[in-house]
Amino acid sequence: MASESRLYTFSPETQEKLRKFRLGTSRAKDPQAVVYQIDKHTLEIAQADAETYTNIQELADELPDHSPRFVLLSYPLTLASGRLSVPYVMLYYLPVTCNAELRMLYAGAKELMRNTAEVGKVIEITEAEDLETITERLGGAA
Repeated sequence: MASESRLYTFSPETQEKLRKFRLGTSRAKDPQAVVYQIDKHTLEIAQADAETYTNIQELADELPDHSPRFVLLSYPLTLASGRLSVPYVMLYYLPVTCNAELRMLYAGAKELMRNTAEVGKVIEITEAEDLETITERLGGAA
């Protein structure tokens, strides 16, 4: 067992929420996102709020300026071939202004979060404005 899986924890409720979100968004018509954070004291990874964001601009507005977050995103888009795709990715939000302690905390949990959430791809973003180009980064037609 990997050392990060002993250091960071997920409650059974969080694991169930992750599973339901993954399964429930695969046929979504609108973008859906949930934000996760790490409790610095207990090292538990949990949903930051009860919100499921369907508007990318609202999500961008909610991301903190100085603290990292994991964002699970299901984003329906049309590929260049005309086919509809709904990629399920994790956005690793790591602002350049966050302190070294938080950077290390989130870096250590990144792969565990990726594996537990069962996302297909991790996209690193450093500012909320990076969400404006998410369609291009996911390979969708503009």
